[in-house]
Amino acid sequence: MKSSKIRLDKLLSSLGYCSRREVSILIREGTITHTDSLPLKSDTKVSHDEIRFESEPLDPPQGMVILMQKPVGYVCSHDDGEGKLVYDLLPSRWRLRDPKISTIGRLDKETSGLLLLTDDGALLHRLTSPRHHVAKVYEATLDRPLRGDEAEIFASGTLMLNGEKSPCLPAKLTIIDETHVTLEITEGRYHQVRRMFAAVGNHVVSLHRSSFGELTLGDLEVGEYQILAKDEILI
Repeated sequence: MKSSKIRLDKLLSSLGYCSRREVSILIREGTITHTDSLPLKSDTKVSHDEIRFESEPLDPPQGMVILMQKPVGYVCSHDDGEGKLVYDLLPSRWRLRDPKISTIGRLDKETSGLLLLTDDGALLHRLTSPRHHVAKVYEATLDRPLRGDEAEIFASGTLMLNGEKSPCLPAKLTIIDETHVTLEITEGRYHQVRRMFAAVGNHVVSLHRSSFGELTLGDLEVGEYQILAKDEILI
């Protein structure tokens, strides 16, 4: 099925390449070209796959999903005043895309690991909705040795966090050794893993998310990202 056609200036501005006003200039300079060498104007109706920018195919259209290995020290925010942003790890033009790319949920500044980002509002809503319980696995290093009853408490579905009105859903604790564990949760409450361990008298020294649904980091290095194919998003 052929992709729908859209004005060239609207297409390129929505992908963050340039403003609508700049398109005519970039056409004259040869930066923007057609795969069949057809003449172009700002208002020419084109398909996404017909256009090249600096001889390269365009970035993916709306509906892009990105899997990133977030480093410690980066925040999941669009506010430049908060320090280093996860968006700084992406091509700078992606900050100008419309719709905007946003994180699917958040990892706090001191948490590393698997982070998903998208400009698909419906997908973002579905995966962050409290009704859609996506399993997420975290690897945690603890300040003190486990006392022994944490797995039972977390699995019970009765653990109350400070300031919350409902208990956490059952979570699966796997013990690696007395200060290293993995925890699988199906919610996304604020600083949930850290607060769960605080509720049983411990403190999380380091935290890393290793999976989100069926997705894992694979061979991604810290700070790297990849664009997911539609058939990889089985969440």
